[in-house]
Amino acid sequence: MLSRVADSIYWLNRYIERAENIARFVDVNLNLMLDMPPGVTQQWKPLVITTGDSDLFRDRYGEATSDNVIRFLTFDPDYPNSILSVLQLARENARSIREVISSEMWEEVNEFFLMVKEASQGGALQALPDFFTQVKLASHRFAGVMDATMTHNEGWHFGQMGRLLERADKTTRILDVKYFVLLPSVQWVGTPLDQIQWMSLLKSASAYEMYRKSQHRITPTSVAEFLILNRQFPRSIHFCLAQAEQSLHQITSTPRGTWCNPAERALGRLCSQLGYLTIEDVFEQGLHEFLNQMQIEINQVGNQISTTFCAVEPVG
Repeated sequence: MLSRVADSIYWLNRYIERAENIARFVDVNLNLMLDMPPGVTQQWKPLVITTGDSDLFRDRYGEATSDNVIRFLTFDPDYPNSILSVLQLARENARSIREVISSEMWEEVNEFFLMVKEASQGGALQALPDFFTQVKLASHRFAGVMDATMTHNEGWHFGQMGRLLERADKTTRILDVKYFVLLPSVQWVGTPLDQIQWMSLLKSASAYEMYRKSQHRITPTSVAEFLILNRQFPRSIHFCLAQAEQSLHQITSTPRGTWCNPAERALGRLCSQLGYLTIEDVFEQGLHEFLNQMQIEINQVGNQISTTFCAVEPVG
């Protein structure tokens, strides 16, 4: 497979997944704010902090109000990680490889982008909950259409890796939002409000029902364990990285447990670390510190994949 094609399929899926997870990312804060008692200041700055783009936001918007943060993350055409921007990039990647993907995949991407573009021109922020639901459903439709209409060859596995690495990264960030929202109001830890917030976080990751089927009580430790270490739930960090590793080995034909390039080594080492980790280890290190380190390592895996499979060697 051409490096250009592999790179485009990989990023097409990362961008679609990123749009969905940004919608989840903002939605969790909207839900948390609804449950805040009167007099508690709304926390929107944490969303910007966890994106790593605080300086860009401050230069463009200044104060972190709800309208400013939501517009920045959702509809800002000049912010490269807004929902509108990433879907435009996804559409451009899909257009460049139309001879490889199915026509149904192209139609889903195109309709997804046009839906968001139309919403950005309307400016009806009060309709955001419905809009975010539509974004999540459009992402699910694309993943389903890709699975059903594209040959499960190298290209499909590159797409899977892109989607799963992006999902793992954003699960860490959704958990991190909870950490930052609680930070200014430690007195609420352990109260009914605290439990409502953890419930809201589970719902934002579409994890609430599956969590309650396996757990009776909602505690910070159990929720974090479910979203970080669960081996069966498709949005947990461990599940995503283990499935991405399987796709990587399908591409290289290298047996599991061995490696032949830096990408396999980095991802295999990260999966092994998670496989022997306990939630007690995570909290001993500090949840925020663990999540921050996990984001760094997931980014390093992504860089290694790009360098190994998609980097163009200079001529001469």
